Amino acid sequence: MSEFQAPIGTHDVIGPQSYEWEGLIGTFAEFAHRFGFSLVISPMFEDIGVFNRGIGENSDVAKKEMYVFTDRGERTYALRPEGTASVVRAFVQHNPTTPWKAWYATPAFRYERPQAGRYRQHHQVGVEVLGSDDPAVDVEVITLAWRFYEAIGLKRIRLLINSMGHDECRGAYVELLKAHLKSNVASLCDEHQKVWELNPLRVLDCKKTPCIEVTSKGPMLPDYVCADCSAHFAKVVAGLTSLGITPELNPRLVRGFDYYTRTTFEFVADSLDGAQNAIGGGGRYDKLAEELGGKPTSGIGFGSGIERLLLTREAEGISSALVDRSVDVFVIDTTEDDLATSLCDELRRHGLSVERAFDGRSMKSQMKLADKSGARFALLIGPQEQAAGQVTIRDLRSADHEQAQSQVSRDSVTTAIFNLITK
Repeated sequence: MSEFQAPIGTHDVIGPQSYEWEGLIGTFAEFAHRFGFSLVISPMFEDIGVFNRGIGENSDVAKKEMYVFTDRGERTYALRPEGTASVVRAFVQHNPTTPWKAWYATPAFRYERPQAGRYRQHHQVGVEVLGSDDPAVDVEVITLAWRFYEAIGLKRIRLLINSMGHDECRGAYVELLKAHLKSNVASLCDEHQKVWELNPLRVLDCKKTPCIEVTSKGPMLPDYVCADCSAHFAKVVAGLTSLGITPELNPRLVRGFDYYTRTTFEFVADSLDGAQNAIGGGGRYDKLAEELGGKPTSGIGFGSGIERLLLTREAEGISSALVDRSVDVFVIDTTEDDLATSLCDELRRHGLSVERAFDGRSMKSQMKLADKSGARFALLIGPQEQAAGQVTIRDLRSADHEQAQSQVSRDSVTTAIFNLITK
């Protein structure tokens, strides 16, 4: 074992597993482009106020899970625990034309107990739209996520949805919920017996049986949202349904951060354990830009964990690759003049994936590497080929690959390879 290991709760991603990551992010980038989103890249750390104001100083993430540090200038920063707050901070700072549609792929950091698909450094893809409160925007964001999940092969997923209303109508509900929790505080889980008053809505999100039993007997948020919020929510549901996406109303769905208003949603995978089956989610946050020093601006977005998505593909038994990273050609050079360098460069400039050996290996050793690479063809350049100005092409995927070979002139090797590949 080496002296140094990846820190607890983190992991290295190397090939061939990294090909799946490359394919997943590439697929997401393609769908984001189709839907009119542009890439945003923001710092991995921000002034701690960005996250405290965004997700709430009293949230579990802010109090227990954020990585906080003071730099050499005595400034207090936090590593990004989620994607939205940084994107909204960038929006406020740069004031782009609205509606602003941005997508991201980023690491996020939370100090929590590592478990399947959850790491202290995990990775997310997501989108944000700022500058429109049209329910059609909600539909578009949710649809992008759904079509992306379809594209990576997921079939056993469900969309849970709810409306949290706005500050006024939700405020009246929160007072009723407080009264109900206060009268049943002894029946809550140990944690929420102590902290329920800080944010009563988070008790609805608790997955522990005592809290579920208490809140299931109390008032439910959808019964108290105002007419405007109800109409907005109805249009979102109707829009999704018209596209063949059937949402399931979940009145307990409030998400985990303070910034959410109106539409909230979550995608769950039935192939995963019920306690850890969320693969993505988000919602509308019509106050977040204002909290970060900007003018009031409507916003909505979602994020999805890359590790969790790949775990879901595995749980569904999906074996199809998200990207083809197979090798086209392996060049074997046993001359003393390093002819492989120019040949590899020529083939790569024409778009082929090419590997080769180094360090003056023997023919036998290079053939083993060629076979291990998975390349379809090997190009052999030995002293005889060099003298004749030729290259031997061998089909490594043939049952009798030593016989499945031909000689071509050095000048025509690229054309010959393309003719074989396109047969």
